[in-house]
Amino acid sequence: MPEIRVAAVGVGNCAAALLHGIEHHRRHPETAAGLMHAAVGGYRPWDIRVVAAFDVDPRKVGRPLEEALLAPPNCVVAPPWELPATGVTVQMGPVLDGVARHMAEYPPERAFRVADLPPVDVAATLRSVGAEILLSYLPVGSEEASRHYARCCLEAGVSLVNCMPAFIVSDPEWGARFRDAGIPCVGDDVKSQVGATVIHRTLARLFADRGAELRRTYQLNTGGNTDFLNMLEGARLSSKKISKTEAVQAVLPEPLPADQIHIGPSDYVPWQGDNKVCFLRLEAAGFGGAPIELEARLSVQDSPNSGGVTVDAVRVCRVARDRGEAGPLLPISAYTMKHPPVQMPEDEARRQLEAYLLAPGHP
Repeated sequence: MPEIRVAAVGVGNCAAALLHGIEHHRRHPETAAGLMHAAVGGYRPWDIRVVAAFDVDPRKVGRPLEEALLAPPNCVVAPPWELPATGVTVQMGPVLDGVARHMAEYPPERAFRVADLPPVDVAATLRSVGAEILLSYLPVGSEEASRHYARCCLEAGVSLVNCMPAFIVSDPEWGARFRDAGIPCVGDDVKSQVGATVIHRTLARLFADRGAELRRTYQLNTGGNTDFLNMLEGARLSSKKISKTEAVQAVLPEPLPADQIHIGPSDYVPWQGDNKVCFLRLEAAGFGGAPIELEARLSVQDSPNSGGVTVDAVRVCRVARDRGEAGPLLPISAYTMKHPPVQMPEDEARRQLEAYLLAPGHP
């Protein structure tokens, strides 16, 4: 199979976990552990090749990508082997609103910093390296930066897989712009493979399917990576809270009142590193109004937990490019993203995705 040429925005923990995971499966092609699909349209995980990378931190900009992935403040658990040379040097992206002001208050080993360098022309870079898909790992709250990179995709004819909660693919106007440009896209806000949102949705749907009336629920998350540190600034959390809350509300027969559902990041605990801990509580009325209460605790390595999802989103996006399709890709967005253009329960999204991938006459 030909390679899938990807440009990555944000050389943080998620990008590191994704490339480490791809290399793991390249070294161990016999294992499917951690993959929702071993092959997608014939593409295997190791067919994904990063051909450009953008960041703003001086410890990453100007360095080989395989070195930058291990630079502070990244804290993802690194494999016991080194990544092979990628031939990619991390380039300076535009800062815009990509760095929260409170980052300057924290030690450098925890927070990202901004290099004193001019940004490159992103669209020109995408064209020069022959990128096909831009993978956005911008920090939560980077609304202006997200729109800038989306415009660069449109200018360069590059697809967007938007893993962060800026509503681009799910916005009808942006979706129409990608459709009119003949470019497929996937988004917004990547789910984890077995993460808080998927488990919360599954439990909420189970309550509804079994006739229990959900009355109130919360989801509290703590972690120690830069994603959680970045989200300490409440002003940056609006789209994240909307994304996570709507993902759960979408599977209920009737949405809960706003004051009876609380979902969102809760606190930054530095010593947790890339370990994310989620606490769930659901309260419902059962037969005869009898109370039902459920509590669950989930502990995961946060960044790798989205990697197995992202490799599917990227590969389906490439299949869509091969087919000459354009605009938001609905089943894969619903299956892999918290805030897709059209919400679907996991089983329905997977059914539609499998039908899409098995469509006769298509690669």
